[in-house]
Amino acid sequence: MPAPEITPGAPCWIDLMTSDITKAREFYGELFGWEYETGDEEKYGGYTTARKNGKTVAGLMQKDEDQAGMPDVWSTYLRSDDAEATASAVAANGGQVYMPPMDVPEQGHMAIFGDAAGAAIGVWQPREMKGYELVAEPGAAAWHELHTKDYDAAVKFYEEVFGWDTDVMSDAPDFRYTTLGAGDSAKAGIMDASGYLPADVPSNWQVYFNVEDADASIEKAVSLGAIVIDGPEDSPFGRLASLADPTGAMFKIIA
Repeated sequence: MPAPEITPGAPCWIDLMTSDITKAREFYGELFGWEYETGDEEKYGGYTTARKNGKTVAGLMQKDEDQAGMPDVWSTYLRSDDAEATASAVAANGGQVYMPPMDVPEQGHMAIFGDAAGAAIGVWQPREMKGYELVAEPGAAAWHELHTKDYDAAVKFYEEVFGWDTDVMSDAPDFRYTTLGAGDSAKAGIMDASGYLPADVPSNWQVYFNVEDADASIEKAVSLGAIVIDGPEDSPFGRLASLADPTGAMFKIIA
């Protein structure tokens, strides 16, 4: 499969911040068939790159002591051609700069922002590392979805900051959903989650991984220590479920 076309503002990378990278490597390696390469400790802090069939699909990073109180989490990164300019646009449009742009030697620049509703979103300005090389294939990211408590503000934020060309998929009172792009070319979604996210759960991005068989993948994930949060259930887009890995990081699967 050819490398995905990653346009400015579109998802380009995912990574996992985990409290137990050894356990995470074993879990996702068994579940998705990933193989790993660990970067130079001094240069990249031991950042681990996951590959499927020789193509990059994700990153994994061990949390340090300063992050010990934070939950384990998967993050989505959007491509930016100028991370510093994006940081300025974030601040000008009601967002927050959680981690200002930093240089990743030879690879690119990264930053972490909070959108207008407080959801954390990563940004990647590429140099040598362009982003993931495989998507929508078994063991790779298939979809990125923002569950937001302030739907209107979130849609406007991504349009203004990242230049999203949005399409309203549904505007029913019980299901409001906007996508980046339309139809089969859509690359991410924004869902109005104000009616179901608990007060103590912030707006958040979620990653869907493609699998060949949802039920078989769930059975395997549970045998490896995962917990089923929701599903499986059939949708117009495939059979899907929400899970938490052995250390609590949430992710979704879709067949």
